[in-house]
Amino acid sequence: MLKGLGGLGDMAGMMKKAQEMQTKMAEMQDDLANISVTGESGTGLVKATATAKGELTALDIDPSIFNGDDKEVVEDLILAAIKDAQAKAVERSQEEMSKLTEGLGLPPGMKLPF
Repeated sequence: MLKGLGGLGDMAGMMKKAQEMQTKMAEMQDDLANISVTGESGTGLVKATATAKGELTALDIDPSIFNGDDKEVVEDLILAAIKDAQAKAVERSQEEMSKLTEGLGLPPGMKLPF
């Protein structure tokens, strides 16, 4: 490539790839905001929807669980659904990230951004 400059030619190529990666990462972050995941608890009595970035966007509660004596159970079901949605958001985000980094030759399981 650039004879006589040693590894500078390789460095320029690496810099270009890094810039491309940065652009793709920004695009992926935008995409994650548009991907929805749904977590649930109580066999679907409570459902929490979040973006793949982990932002809670909706909560659906079956009216059958509203009984004054079951306040703590309802709170636990809501919390469990939200945690399930957040876990699914992390999983989906990691799936999308691995699609982006497949061609980079990084070791499997390496997490980005560093």
